[in-house]
Amino acid sequence: MNETAGTPEIQPTVLQSALRGLACKCPRCGEGKLYAGFLTLAPSCNRCGLDYAFIDAGDGPAIFIIMLAGAIVVGCALVVEVKYQPPYWLHAVLWLPLILATTLLPLRSMKSLLIALQFHHKAAPGRLVDRAK
Repeated sequence: MNETAGTPEIQPTVLQSALRGLACKCPRCGEGKLYAGFLTLAPSCNRCGLDYAFIDAGDGPAIFIIMLAGAIVVGCALVVEVKYQPPYWLHAVLWLPLILATTLLPLRSMKSLLIALQFHHKAAPGRLVDRAK
């Protein structure tokens, strides 16, 4: 039961959870803010009171973004090099801003998406199973 409204909680669909994550909103209510800073999580939801202590996205978002950004930037750089053969300083001027944009801009949304999917699937820390019994 939802303590604030006295009504039963409805489990959101995967799509609803993903959209809440991309919007950087609370994974439970979809209304409260998830972040207190750029990548600093708030202690809890300011709407439903969900404690964010369970959240651990780790390096997951960064890995996805690095792979995607690397493919985009390297592909574009190779095309430009083969087609135009610009000097190296022009490569630096072109690709450094693109690297920064393709890594920093989606980082917050990707972290929120993984947090929302963790919440949706009720992710928990792994445990070792003693199979000797």
